[in-house]
Amino acid sequence: MYHLRLKGEHYQLGVKRGTIFNKAGISFPLHLDKFQLQHGRESEKILNRFFPEVCEEIKGVSDTIGADYLTFVSWMLCMGCCMYNLENNIPAEIRGCTAFAFSKNGRLIYGRNNDLPPFLRAGSKSEIYTPAGGNRFNITTSSFINGEEGLNEHGLAVAMTFVMTDLKKIRPGFNSCFIVRYLLEKANSTEQALSLIMELPVASNCNILLADKSGRMVVVECTPSLKRVREPEVFEDGSIVCTVNSFTSDQMKEFDAAKGNDYHSAERYKVVIDSFQQYMKDDLIENTKQLLKGGFGFMCQYDDEPDFETIWSSIFDLQSLKIYRAEGDPRKKKFIDDYRLLRLR
Repeated sequence: MYHLRLKGEHYQLGVKRGTIFNKAGISFPLHLDKFQLQHGRESEKILNRFFPEVCEEIKGVSDTIGADYLTFVSWMLCMGCCMYNLENNIPAEIRGCTAFAFSKNGRLIYGRNNDLPPFLRAGSKSEIYTPAGGNRFNITTSSFINGEEGLNEHGLAVAMTFVMTDLKKIRPGFNSCFIVRYLLEKANSTEQALSLIMELPVASNCNILLADKSGRMVVVECTPSLKRVREPEVFEDGSIVCTVNSFTSDQMKEFDAAKGNDYHSAERYKVVIDSFQQYMKDDLIENTKQLLKGGFGFMCQYDDEPDFETIWSSIFDLQSLKIYRAEGDPRKKKFIDDYRLLRLR
């Protein structure tokens, strides 16, 4: 996993990244069909309207590596949305992932397993951003510029999980990973993030988890036509919200196109909720590590799944801004403390 620091104006952030790509000899053989190019170009207009700064960052990359900006940004906006023909350049896009946040004993803790094909592990990144005019934040990503999860300087955690979408129902808009980046940079709290996401056109199905240091936490179940806010489950000694690769609310299940082919989503969800009630006591960080390692039930044990595994695990302490991360299968890799965001205070 790469650990990059980016600070300054957005275009220059892109130039820095593009320079790194050039020095490493990284190229981008893009193979988009007519639908994807059209989707990307229409989505870019929306991205530019709501988040012009990130378009400048992408342009900094494309200018530096000599790529056509509209094709490059279209490719990025199709990620996690309509990359159904990725076998033409890299293996087909599949995503698992479990994310949760809980409040207990006065602590606010977030945890995640990021489950993907293993070829994405080596190129994954944990990056510290200090963008001009925006929040400082840590973002973890199997891509770049956008991301699967993050924590910002205000103690707001944002995370996505993928939900399969019928291609006929995809619409121009933000994909889930750009939603994560946008909210980390623009929002200071769960309530502000909720206000922002409700205004965003969303391209395809996804769950967006929001949790802040005050203890306010929700999952926004998103489709291109509808968004629903799911509140946490409340117990005597705390509350928890969890998201996997399906819609949990009965009202939203009709939009899920996976038809159960979602890497044990229901089982992972149940393990998280049951573990919160049974095992989350005393040392909450250590117990969260055990949960992510599969110590309390199925979470990362994809040994029978070809070309699929947990490629990183994260824990955030929302009040202290401490981050703990296992860079690989958490059964095999130790959780390492990451204090970079904390040191920006």
